[in-house]
Amino acid sequence: MRVALLTESARPRPRHGAGGWCARLVEGLAEHDFELYVLAGAAGSGVAESPRGRWLGVHELALWGRRPAGRQPGALRGRQYARAYEELVRALVMPGGRASFGTGLYRLAALAREDGALSAFLASAQARRTLERVWRSPGADTSAGQPLVRDVLVAADLLEQCLRPLAAPWYGTGPGGLGAADLCHVVGGGPAALPALAAKQLHGVPFVVTEHGLHLREQYLGYREAPYRWPVRALLLSFFRALTEETYRQAAILTPGSAHDQRWQRRCGADPARTRVVHEGTPAVARAAAGPEPAAPTLVWAGALEPGRDTELVLHAFARVRAALPAARLVIHGEEAVPGYRAHCEAVADRLGVAREVEFAGRPGSVAAAWESGTVVVFSALSQRGPRLLADAMLSGRAVVSTDVGVAREVVGPTGLLVPPRDPRALADACLALLRDAERRARLGSAGRLRAQERFAVEPVIGAFREIYLELVSQWPAFPAVAKGGGAVGERPRPFARPAEYWLADRRGGGSAGQPAGEGGEGGEDEGSERTGALAEAV
Repeated sequence: MRVALLTESARPRPRHGAGGWCARLVEGLAEHDFELYVLAGAAGSGVAESPRGRWLGVHELALWGRRPAGRQPGALRGRQYARAYEELVRALVMPGGRASFGTGLYRLAALAREDGALSAFLASAQARRTLERVWRSPGADTSAGQPLVRDVLVAADLLEQCLRPLAAPWYGTGPGGLGAADLCHVVGGGPAALPALAAKQLHGVPFVVTEHGLHLREQYLGYREAPYRWPVRALLLSFFRALTEETYRQAAILTPGSAHDQRWQRRCGADPARTRVVHEGTPAVARAAAGPEPAAPTLVWAGALEPGRDTELVLHAFARVRAALPAARLVIHGEEAVPGYRAHCEAVADRLGVAREVEFAGRPGSVAAAWESGTVVVFSALSQRGPRLLADAMLSGRAVVSTDVGVAREVVGPTGLLVPPRDPRALADACLALLRDAERRARLGSAGRLRAQERFAVEPVIGAFREIYLELVSQWPAFPAVAKGGGAVGERPRPFARPAEYWLADRRGGGSAGQPAGEGGEGGEDEGSERTGALAEAV
């Protein structure tokens, strides 16, 4: 089958990216054809391709920066754009009006499909006047402060960039068109889901959403320090919240990377019946376990040096460990993420009297080398949003002590020790218990390695998506996206490139059973008769 893989490359805030995950998925599902669609941070940022170059095609759209060139819509079409845009903005600023978000969004997508003038309209004075009028209208939510003229200008520009994927040249049923795909797979959520939403509405193509780090949660965290006034931040967060809810509502299947993320998705309206946890696989499962323990009892900590990782907690706990076990050492691996935080931690260590026994080792050559430098691995974060670093530490075979936050309990389970956050006494006691008991360390380290290998191997992830793809396409009541004779000369037919209804149809009369006239009939494709996602839902 043909799969359209939609993802986001580097962007200003926060940073997202599929890394090697997309490449591993494509290589593992070699029986399918993948076409990559990337929302890049800026023009010319580049796309990392699969090592084997297995992409059927690679398409890139600059999401941030200068808008694409395009003509302004005429007076009549401009009023149509303005009405659709007004409906979308009302959904963002009117209490209880979020239900109309999808209506305005899909109307903008349909208009953009017809004339390609969406970006030009969103950058026009007419769009700014519409935004200002609705934003300042009676009943609008102005709890974040009355928007100023400069707020309107900034917000209009940001909304244009957020909605830019609706104007991408990716729609239709020709080469590179999303309408020719059997399904879309969105990796990361957020604006990357916009093309999938439009493809479902315009062509009836179902889509899957995979989130290893929830886009909405990262937006809430990132916009706390955004260089905009609070009214602009509130409006943009409202947009991302409405987009997330619409994405979860329209997705055929959601595959969060952890049960912790799954609970977040449910809070945003995700249907539990359409949600399946698929852990993020890592090739590190094949890595050999760490070698012999260091001669001195050593605690090792790794991560970004920032308040959220609570490096101060491990320093206070280590002071207690050092008092009970004078030979103990602490090695801290990581780069400074907040200016001045490393100096602050060094001052804390000096004040506690353990500065000579604490080594700030900076960024390690590899995470495997970081774990090998310690006897026990310690995590002290206030919020553990992703399982990757925890799983990597467990794969080393070292025993793990972690604060009981986020995904820690789900990942570590009974193979490590969990303690309450912000409790140096509990963390110190857990570390001392393992440092004093070599047999228990070895037992927990081996059990943790086996648990991580079982849950985070690449093969189960590939198998899960193979089943999801086949199940989804075999059950989705879509119509063929490409008309008869519309493919390339000599192109071989692909399984699932047509749904079962297409092959069972009586086509002698110029149509097919359950298929509207003009789609897949003998007379060729009629672009004006393309059906929306509502058609698929009605079957």
